[in-house]
Amino acid sequence: MKVNGKYTELTVKQSLQDFLLSQNHDISRIAVELNGEIVPKATYSQVMLDNGDTLEIVRFVGGG
Repeated sequence: MKVNGKYTELTVKQSLQDFLLSQNHDISRIAVELNGEIVPKATYSQVMLDNGDTLEIVRFVGGG
């Protein structure tokens, strides 16, 4: 699987939510695009990842 331009191998099948939590992402402060489409936060636990997926994770940063 490609995550933010870097290849990562999934050793077990897991949901998007489980993957994000395992990578210590604060789900309330990110947006995720999977294979070119924005994933609604409400569906993170239902979306299953595959090694052929491309994931882009964008973290919101405050400031002015």
